[in-house]
Amino acid sequence: MIANLDPHPVIATRKTPNLILHCGAQNVDLDEVRKVRTPRSTNSWCPIPHHQLISQVQNTLKTTNLRIGTQAHSLTHDGMRYFGLMEVHAQKSNDDYCWVLGLRNSHDKTFPAGIVAGASVFVCDNLSFSGEIKFARKHTRFINRDLPQLVSRSIGLVLAKWHDQDKRIAAYKEAEISEVQAHDLLIRSVDVGVCSNRLIPDVLHEWREPSHDAFDGRNVWSLFNAFTESLKGNLAELPKRTEALHGLLDTHVGLSA
Repeated sequence: MIANLDPHPVIATRKTPNLILHCGAQNVDLDEVRKVRTPRSTNSWCPIPHHQLISQVQNTLKTTNLRIGTQAHSLTHDGMRYFGLMEVHAQKSNDDYCWVLGLRNSHDKTFPAGIVAGASVFVCDNLSFSGEIKFARKHTRFINRDLPQLVSRSIGLVLAKWHDQDKRIAAYKEAEISEVQAHDLLIRSVDVGVCSNRLIPDVLHEWREPSHDAFDGRNVWSLFNAFTESLKGNLAELPKRTEALHGLLDTHVGLSA
């Protein structure tokens, strides 16, 4: 039986900025997701309804102290592929960011059911998905048995990493950098796969003339957001690029072991 999609516990959603799906799919409401028909299983392939993944995440969050904020859902390829975003807040609110869970599922064997977690910066709606917190489960036998445990593990990792993320952002804000250091980090970011040569002008422009006053400070936090502002158009690449970006900047501010 599919669990109830009651989004409780919830908080008042932010009017702006809202989560934006940059994946070329059609934004839909949850009722539209529920209406998508799931193909019949075979001996080796067991697709799950898109809304079953959403439900499992919501019900797992009910058992924690985390709260659900703004959600966004999208469908593409006539409903065969789903991608969604779900804000997750701690009981003690943070003025800078919240966690975001990215969910995806397919009915055409293009990719497994999965979750990736990251941060959404309030002031500019940047997403920085972390490759450290993710799971993917192929649509094979026993997926319904394994799904609750895999989702619980992902939510548990979000809880465990929350303190680390607070520590990271504080360190980024405290680390002032010069123009020369920013340029050096930008070039090194290309070397480690954070961005391509084509994106250098975009990141540089965002660093020199931030779109948001909150990032006028000449520190690593502002540089980080210059990157994520430039990278946010490609959700598929965000996890590995963010992981590389955190590795680069964590090392610069002395967080890496």
